[in-house]
Amino acid sequence: METSAELLYLEKLADKKDTFGFKDDLERNECLQWVFFWHGSGAPYQGQVTHFTRMAPEKLPYAINRFKNEVLRVFGVLEIQLSGKYTGEKKEYLAGKGKGKYSIADIKTWPWVKGWDRSFEQSDMDQFPHLLEWIARIKERPAVQRGIGDAYMKN
Repeated sequence: METSAELLYLEKLADKKDTFGFKDDLERNECLQWVFFWHGSGAPYQGQVTHFTRMAPEKLPYAINRFKNEVLRVFGVLEIQLSGKYTGEKKEYLAGKGKGKYSIADIKTWPWVKGWDRSFEQSDMDQFPHLLEWIARIKERPAVQRGIGDAYMKN
């Protein structure tokens, strides 16, 4: 089963208070937009660039450059959203009114984006300060810390 379908199923089944979702239709649709954006645009490209960078860097420079450029383009879209470039208000999270709210859009996207250093250099990421802040902000959440902590990694 696809991870986005699983995430949406779990949200419907277990998140009756919309802790990670939205009651407002506009906000809910914005959240779904970012879930689908990452699922269709970010994850496939980042998966490919990580694979080719780690498995055949000397053999496939064309593939590496193509997928790196696509991931950087996708990171640029996330940067625009988080920067508030078109809304005038910087966002803390991908979806929701105002600064946004931690939601399934962030839950879907963050685990992939946080691993940028597997395929990119810091100099590649310097153009995305709001994205880097978002990565750090989510990493500091207590539940995220438990999820990525030593106890999780040992299992």
